[in-house]
Amino acid sequence: MGETCYHHVDVTGGEMGHGYGAHVHLLHDPLALTWLARLCHPACVQPEVNRIIGQLYRGLVREVINREFPRRIVRSETRMREHTEHGHYEGLIVDPATEVTTVDIARAGILPSMVCFESLCEILDPTRVRQDHLMMNRLVDERAQVTGAGMLGSKIAGPVAGRFLLFPDPMGATGGSLTEAIRFYLRELDGAPRHVYALNLMVTPEFVRRLTNEFPGLVSIYAYRLDRGLSDPDVLQKMPGADWLRERGLTDHQYIVPGAGGMGEIMNNALS
Repeated sequence: MGETCYHHVDVTGGEMGHGYGAHVHLLHDPLALTWLARLCHPACVQPEVNRIIGQLYRGLVREVINREFPRRIVRSETRMREHTEHGHYEGLIVDPATEVTTVDIARAGILPSMVCFESLCEILDPTRVRQDHLMMNRLVDERAQVTGAGMLGSKIAGPVAGRFLLFPDPMGATGGSLTEAIRFYLRELDGAPRHVYALNLMVTPEFVRRLTNEFPGLVSIYAYRLDRGLSDPDVLQKMPGADWLRERGLTDHQYIVPGAGGMGEIMNNALS
């Protein structure tokens, strides 16, 4: 018997229960799971691939904004102001002065980061929203084992001190590229970000464990799906995180199972 944690999705709480810690948010979103199942199917090709990814990331960044961004009270006129002295809304909005940088880790992160960038510019002061670009690739040994991530180039438009730092990347697999990207910002730029958010369509237990160990208290993970398909059957019957060290979602070549294949290649029609 395989994974069962997605057989019954309770949307009332908004998140799946797990043992990974409060910084991990596995969203309970049946609509997103529907889109994600379609995206992962072999019959899904361009241009449907990128259309679905755009849909999913508009929803994912909305979750982060609603749950994490600061708010403020405003008094805003409505069209009824000409008819009554009560023609205004007074209440909460997302604080438009929030400063955010979203980072495109090429190549799978190009489209997700742009979707998040555009969404953020629509509700925040656009002058406080920035998109950075990193060119990275996996480093592998002679056995095709991933040994790390190499930085090939970057385009950074300013500091990140006090800013929210978003990394939208579809596949949270090993965490190697993201770990190196965060280290780059902490090492090369003055001042630490206010907080770091990983926005993934799917993550593995290995990914969650690595980020948790590397950056305690600095990084939060938002994902639509947890993939741990290579775990033993008895582990899959337990709540995610209950037997964390025995959970496994990566093949020997660090591909996610059940996963979606190499999304960087799929999104760019670079399949051989």
